[in-house]
Amino acid sequence: MDWTGFDPKAMPVEARGIVTQFGNNVIHDNLEFRMASEEIIGLVGGSGSGKSVLLNTLLGLKNPEGGKVYYYGRDRSTLSKEERASMKNKMGVLFQGGALFSSLTVRENIMVPLREHTDLSVPLMRELADMKVHMVGLPAQATNLYPSDLSGGMRKRAGLARSLALDPTLLFLDEPTAGLDPIGASAFDELILGLREAMNLTVLMVTHDLDSLYRICDRVAVLVDKQIAIADSLPNVMQHPHPWIQEYFGGPRSRAAMSAQTG
Repeated sequence: MDWTGFDPKAMPVEARGIVTQFGNNVIHDNLEFRMASEEIIGLVGGSGSGKSVLLNTLLGLKNPEGGKVYYYGRDRSTLSKEERASMKNKMGVLFQGGALFSSLTVRENIMVPLREHTDLSVPLMRELADMKVHMVGLPAQATNLYPSDLSGGMRKRAGLARSLALDPTLLFLDEPTAGLDPIGASAFDELILGLREAMNLTVLMVTHDLDSLYRICDRVAVLVDKQIAIADSLPNVMQHPHPWIQEYFGGPRSRAAMSAQTG
């Protein structure tokens, strides 16, 4: 990984005073957020709270109307075209549903970022794609299948394999366990834990899955009232007095998830 211009020891992602809006509709107002190196942080909030907008802002897909986003100590707005490209290659993204190209096989899907951002030979790209398939726990024969041939869980894993194609240091997951049965969701959580350890990943996971929050997140960030109200360990988050937080983490589903992890 080329770290020229970036400090690998600095905070991977930091958002300071972020303001985002669409017309007169303000989504985030003076929002503060930071990710520590090699942590898994879960992002939760009610419908319409702006979780996806924040994800897109941190990814650089949306420019905020105010505030700054920093990558490894660098203000994103000051990066050169080459530095932006280098930073983009440090990020892997798994969108909801996997967002695979339906006309390409799993192997071909994983090769897309390799074709776009490297000058590797085709045989080497195929070999790397097959390695990523193995890393995410898919059978070798899945490489030649199309997305329509895969189950929901397999599509998630194939999408994850593509997000890891360039060996990123940052991994962004948008509702990664949505639509999976409890066994599949648990297996996916364990996969993320294993990949974090193997690749020294820093992970941001937007999720409504209470089991995932209890099972794998080092910290949980709560987006309410256009700001991050708290980003802390789950026991500390559960003590926050905000009514939405108390309702979300004090309800029967949350108690059941906590009991499943501690029981």
